[in-house]
Amino acid sequence: MSSSPARTLFRKVGFPTSRDLVSSAGGHGCTRTARRVRHIVQVAFLALFSACTQASPSSKAPIEQAVVTPSAAGKKIARPFAGQIVAIGDLHGDLEASLKVLKLAGLVNDAGHWSGGRTVFVQTGDTTDRGPDSKGVIELLMRLSVEAEDAGGRVVALLGNHEIMNLTGDWRYVHPGDVAAFGSPEQRRAALAPDGELGRWLRQRDVVAKVGDTVFVHGGVSPAWAERGIDAINGAARVAIDAEPRARVLGSEGPLWLRDYLQAPPSIACPMLADALASLGAARMVVGHTTQRTGRVATRCEGALLGIDTGISAHYGGNLSAIRIEAGNALAVYRTEVEDLPDPTVAPTSHTP
Repeated sequence: MSSSPARTLFRKVGFPTSRDLVSSAGGHGCTRTARRVRHIVQVAFLALFSACTQASPSSKAPIEQAVVTPSAAGKKIARPFAGQIVAIGDLHGDLEASLKVLKLAGLVNDAGHWSGGRTVFVQTGDTTDRGPDSKGVIELLMRLSVEAEDAGGRVVALLGNHEIMNLTGDWRYVHPGDVAAFGSPEQRRAALAPDGELGRWLRQRDVVAKVGDTVFVHGGVSPAWAERGIDAINGAARVAIDAEPRARVLGSEGPLWLRDYLQAPPSIACPMLADALASLGAARMVVGHTTQRTGRVATRCEGALLGIDTGISAHYGGNLSAIRIEAGNALAVYRTEVEDLPDPTVAPTSHTP
């Protein structure tokens, strides 16, 4: 696997290796400490490099500064967000289902315009592929982002593995109708390019977000990635999309593809999740990516994990659902009922699902 530009520069500027640090410290007994020191320095450098290689962001609305917080350096669990959060999972190019689930969640009116007031709406990625209208779904989120901000709310649209696949030229799961909606393969490619309208907007999205005490991500943040922090993850992913598509942050163990929290035995998944949440200063993680064939939101680890990909698109059965979190209390919203979900009081420590 080739090195990223940041890591190549890291070596070129001559930062000491763990071996150098051990040698200067006087022996192998310091190996672990030396590696930890190097890791801290490297993460700080990579985060700075990523920030410096991106265009300066526009001024942010106060709601974003208030609710989308960086990882907690002191490892303390953040307070629950005082307002309302609504999260919706994979939409997979199905504009009709997207509008239906947004209306079900109280976020849009009959005309498809924002009606969520000051709600923070998180969409956990995978707007593309499988269905025929990823263009329509992405443009819907773009429009709602503006309308929500005007109303004092916020749309936090995250990247999933399928957005990354499309941005990096992997069109294996693109629906023929989706290409037709753009006009031609060339027009679709141009729209998703770095200077294309959709491509530019998608490249400005994050991979991980934290609202109050809850972390949102498409696949899952492993303990190793959690140690690096949310800002470092997002920065590394943003650089990798065009500079190094095979980078680890975009790979199978990265936050876009990880399935362990929903598929590994609880005896493995829950301790892993506890470690990750402790590093992120959070009490709960909400993920999409792994489709729940029951059509119901999955809960594990005493409510510290919620899996919200219930198969909303027609391709997966049209199982409409959303979650709503108010003052730390999570509810699952379905067509015919609202279900109270378990809420963690602290990061999980048990092995129970």
